[in-house]
Amino acid sequence: MAKIAPQQASQVETMDGFEGRYEDLDGYTVGFETYTADDDPAPLFAGLPDDACQCPHWGVVLEGKLVYRYTDGTEDVIGTGDAYYARPGHTPLFFADTRIVEFSPTDELGQTMEVVLRNLAAMQEA
Repeated sequence: MAKIAPQQASQVETMDGFEGRYEDLDGYTVGFETYTADDDPAPLFAGLPDDACQCPHWGVVLEGKLVYRYTDGTEDVIGTGDAYYARPGHTPLFFADTRIVEFSPTDELGQTMEVVLRNLAAMQEA
């Protein structure tokens, strides 16, 4: 059985208001994410179909709150203790004092992150 703890994750990403620890387990990326500031990262998804994340995610909110907004105009508000599935075609809203564990298909997540990181770099240069 493949398993991972947050402190064992090989990829660690940090920026103001965010820390993410990631590991691929047999084609699925496990993400341990902590948010210390509110954030609407929708602009980072520009250039993807419908300017929205196309990667599905499954997860659990360990504490706090997370919102997924969908291109069809609906949204899911997920709170402490809730398990969730975020279908393709979404943008998230993050809130301070939130911790989640999320599972995403590694290949699809990688395609999304290519665009997100390119957009982030362009915003930092501006």
